[in-house]
Amino acid sequence: MDLERLFRQLVQSLAAIDPARLRGPIHLGEIRDSIVPYRASRRALQIESSEEYELALMRLCAGEAALARTESASIQAEFAAEIGRSNPDLSLVHQRGDTAIQLNPEAVARILDPRPDLRFAPRQSPIAADPRTPRKRTGAKPDAPAGAQRVLTSCNRCGAVPPTGRVVNYCPQCGQNLVRRHCSHCNTELEATWKHCVSCGTSVAGPRSSAL
Repeated sequence: MDLERLFRQLVQSLAAIDPARLRGPIHLGEIRDSIVPYRASRRALQIESSEEYELALMRLCAGEAALARTESASIQAEFAAEIGRSNPDLSLVHQRGDTAIQLNPEAVARILDPRPDLRFAPRQSPIAADPRTPRKRTGAKPDAPAGAQRVLTSCNRCGAVPPTGRVVNYCPQCGQNLVRRHCSHCNTELEATWKHCVSCGTSVAGPRSSAL
């Protein structure tokens, strides 16, 4: 886990400082001293000692987990042999400070883009179109509300006459919703197929439209 956190911190630091360097060689000494220094990064790395930090650097240079490789195969083998010992010599991190390390592009991509399957997905989930909904023609006037069959001549709340020549959804005087049907007697909202008001029993005419 120490190695994975070190690699993640290294990638994120380079991406913030100079993303182009993620594709080029990086010297071990630079990682140790300035990119992911132990004192400044130990909390993010969750590493308790400098020995654990240096061992994680050696594992990175050894090519463990295929996260990176050194540009010299012999040096990479040297790191791999050392970390295989029961008591590895951590001073190798300082002795090989000029070692160039190349990050694995695929491992870098997993850090920067953890969900590649969504890379080309739309920002919002598409809403499937209802096949029953008619398509609007370009340049056509807005369709009248669903269930519209006859013209509304006045607001059934205040009696105001809506303006003509346009689609009117609300009464300009009292704000009554003119698209929905309401009982003329008690103003209860009605479903389009009802023939009588469910509140007072008043007979209701057919559905009407607010298109004038």
